[in-house]
Amino acid sequence: MPLPSRRLRAALLATASLTLVAATLPAPEPLGIGDRLFPHLGNPGYDVLSYDISLTYKGANTKPLEAVTTIDARTTAPLERINLDFARGTVRSVEVDGLNADFATAQEDLIVRAPVRLPSGAHVRITVRHTSDPAGEKANGGWVQTADGLAMANQADAAHRVFPGNDHPADKAYFTFRVTAPDDLTVVAGGLPAGKRHHAGATTWTYRTRHPMATELAQVSIGRSAVPRRTGPNGLPVRDVVPAGDRARLEPWLKKTPGQLAWMEKQVGAYPFETYGLLVADTETGFELETQTLSLFERSLFTGTGYPEWYVDSVMVHELAHQWFGNSVSPRSWSDLWLNEGHATWYEARYAEEHADKPMERRMKDAYARSDAWRAAGGPPAHPDVPTPDHKISLFRPVVYDGSALILYALREEIGRAAFDRLERTWVREHRDGSATTRQFTDLASGIAGRDLTAFFDGWLYGEKTPPMPGHPDWRSQKPRNAAGGQSTARAPKPA
Repeated sequence: MPLPSRRLRAALLATASLTLVAATLPAPEPLGIGDRLFPHLGNPGYDVLSYDISLTYKGANTKPLEAVTTIDARTTAPLERINLDFARGTVRSVEVDGLNADFATAQEDLIVRAPVRLPSGAHVRITVRHTSDPAGEKANGGWVQTADGLAMANQADAAHRVFPGNDHPADKAYFTFRVTAPDDLTVVAGGLPAGKRHHAGATTWTYRTRHPMATELAQVSIGRSAVPRRTGPNGLPVRDVVPAGDRARLEPWLKKTPGQLAWMEKQVGAYPFETYGLLVADTETGFELETQTLSLFERSLFTGTGYPEWYVDSVMVHELAHQWFGNSVSPRSWSDLWLNEGHATWYEARYAEEHADKPMERRMKDAYARSDAWRAAGGPPAHPDVPTPDHKISLFRPVVYDGSALILYALREEIGRAAFDRLERTWVREHRDGSATTRQFTDLASGIAGRDLTAFFDGWLYGEKTPPMPGHPDWRSQKPRNAAGGQSTARAPKPA
């Protein structure tokens, strides 16, 4: 019998491999770490230390990218198989500590059988050769197609639509990105540049983070971009990524960032990362996103009409504030989301009050009036309703924005401005580069206030109805009139 072609042999080998997987693996099942809102997100039994992600982009933002993801991890329990979150791509092969490993998929998990049983406390390296597919529903997140390339929008549970990993903010890790693209394109990723290599009409760009990062905050931009640079407070390198043709048009906005950084540092202390900047993408997402060190913005926010300057400024500060609240201090579970969005909204509103004469008290009184409706529509701030499966960003509702900033306003009224400011600074200092819980925040607040605030927080965080506002007994909440309970938002609400 003649030998089959190389392509046919490869197909037969793949079929045999799949048969072997089915025969040797127990029935694969998706696992999770028990997050109430995303039950199958994250994986038990190991802690990721670092990701090394290589991507090859050949110039078409609708075609899958060839990719290699290498994960260094430490086991926290004995493991015979390793579950990774991965949902949108073809897996070519998997190695564990340099040895070929069998694998299978179940729902949105890639399940790898270790060649040998791994004891608890062992270092393990997992290498996955796969594709990374930018096609798919935009509402589900992952890659975002732009006019000239790609960017990422991985919040809340979409990083595993780009690369395999432990896709939960409770497991932060260091990242290295190695992205190969045609020479006429520019690549920028989270962290700082760590090398650039030219070869055969393409360039490989390398970036590394100096601080651990949640998977949902990863960012890679590929496009015909300009990268203007400037210096922020204390010599911080600030770099922006913008469509090359918009460089001059966007400069009036970009040059605001050093001043906004200085303002935020005055509120809560030193900026927590190695660099910062804006990624202005020519795409429509319906939101802006606080990807670590390189926040994602829609081009139309800056070039469109109808957005007053104070509003755009406040949105910029919202995403900047997230670098402290949500990025440096990440949520331990997605029910802790109010800590991210409530704080970012709080500083957004504070900035508008100080720089655009937009009174905080007026905004909070209006939020108080709507708060019961928001709670009825989306659940209380620290126990939000589960998002709809086909539109995960529905988790980002008014109750976690102004509805949660309202809690911070009530807390400041309850414990006083000096104690509140001390709480904010202490929170970001003590939990820097980690993940933290609502309980840790409330315990810290009680300690700084010098009294037990459990009853106060129980009502504000978990009550179906909004408690009375300290210092404002005349404030009233309107009765809910419909299921929407107010304006629906994504990352930053559009102005009315």
